[in-house]
Amino acid sequence: MRILSLLPSATEIVYALGLGDNLVGVSHECDYPPEVKTKPVISTSDLSSTLRSAEVHGVVNAHHHPTHSLYRIDEELLRQIDPEVILTQELCSVCAIPVAQVRESARILAGPRRIVSLEPNNLRQILDNILTVGEVTGQPDRARMVTRSLQERIDHVTASASRVTARPRVFCMEWMDPPMAGGHWVPEMIRLAGGIDGVGHEGAPSTVIPWGMVVDYAP
Repeated sequence: MRILSLLPSATEIVYALGLGDNLVGVSHECDYPPEVKTKPVISTSDLSSTLRSAEVHGVVNAHHHPTHSLYRIDEELLRQIDPEVILTQELCSVCAIPVAQVRESARILAGPRRIVSLEPNNLRQILDNILTVGEVTGQPDRARMVTRSLQERIDHVTASASRVTARPRVFCMEWMDPPMAGGHWVPEMIRLAGGIDGVGHEGAPSTVIPWGMVVDYAP
């Protein structure tokens, strides 16, 4: 099975399932585990690495299109690697290549392709995504083993943190300018680890907040 991963977390899942040899291509953002550096890179970003935080935010806000994004897919390379399974996402059109763009590019391939979109909003759904990839790639038993191990680690941290007597106020800054409060599974992680997130919201997208809110919250 030939697998293309357009998402760093999906790439890590592929390796966790023992399928590194089946990975025929990755995105420009995939950098772990180290072995991934040997894989063909199929995407590029239009964003300059010299842009400051506010400038990046401005470019992102000005760029809205359902099938095209700030990223580019090398369609000639896509033809060459000819993946059977493509792992992507539609949780955030800014963070990685959106699924609509992937489907559009995959039309150049002969025959049907399995495009799997991963879009978790909490820790349980992250583990479910691992099970999904395991089912699609024929590694359900390995996927269950990986998720069981991860759940045990989460449970261990949760149990340890439940015994603390003081819970600190935590602010997870996902973006600098403008400041953004981390969302989705991040506030959940903070809570399970013994902290209090008074600005982020569990299971909800990251949000832009004023600096005054951070000051008032006094993390």
